[in-house]
Amino acid sequence: MRLQRRRRLAAISFACGARFDLFFHYPGVAKGDVDMNSKKFSNSCIKSKRYLILVLLLAGLFLQNPPFTGDANGAAMPARPEPLQTSQAFEQQLKEQYGIELTALRMTAANRMIDFRYRVLDKDKAAPLFKRQIKPYLVHQASGKVLAVPNTAKVGSLRNSNMPQQGRIYWMFFGNNGLVKNGDKVSVVIGDFRADNLIVE
Repeated sequence: MRLQRRRRLAAISFACGARFDLFFHYPGVAKGDVDMNSKKFSNSCIKSKRYLILVLLLAGLFLQNPPFTGDANGAAMPARPEPLQTSQAFEQQLKEQYGIELTALRMTAANRMIDFRYRVLDKDKAAPLFKRQIKPYLVHQASGKVLAVPNTAKVGSLRNSNMPQQGRIYWMFFGNNGLVKNGDKVSVVIGDFRADNLIVE
C-alpha cells in the first residue's frame, strides 16, 4: 500500500512538473510543434518539477506558520506571537543594540528546516541584520556543527534581505539534515549578532 502511494505521488509530482513546463516553456506542445521525446524537453520538465516542488514547499511553510494576520476589515497587520523564552537582560540587550524581539525558533517542513523569526522594533538598529553580504548560520551547541540558510537557483536565499519595516515580523530558514531535534539548544549568528542557548520548539 505504501509503495503504491509513493508511486502515485511520484507520478502526480512528475505530471505537475511536466504540465508546468508545458504552459510556461513549451506553448507549442498543444499544437504539436515540440518533440516531447527530445532530451531538451525531458531536462526542462525535470527542472520545472523541482522548481514546482520548492514553490509548494515554501507555500506550505507560510500557510502553516503565517507571519501576518488580518484585522476585522481584512487589512494586513503584524501577528503577535509570544516572544521566545529568554532572559530579560538578553531581551533588553536585543532591543537596545539591534532593535528586535525574537518570536519563534521551531522545526518545520517535516523537520528538514528550522524556522527563525523576529520582530523589528527599530528599523535603523535592525538594518545590519538584513545586509545581503552577511551569511547567517545556526550552531548546534551539542555537536558544534553549523547549519546554513539554503540558497536556491530559482528562489534565492531563504531569508528576508530587504530593508526592514517597523513592527513587522521577519524570517529565515536554516537547512536541517536531521541533526537538530526539538528541545536542542542552538545559537543563531547574523554578522555581529549572536543569540546563544535558544531552544528549538
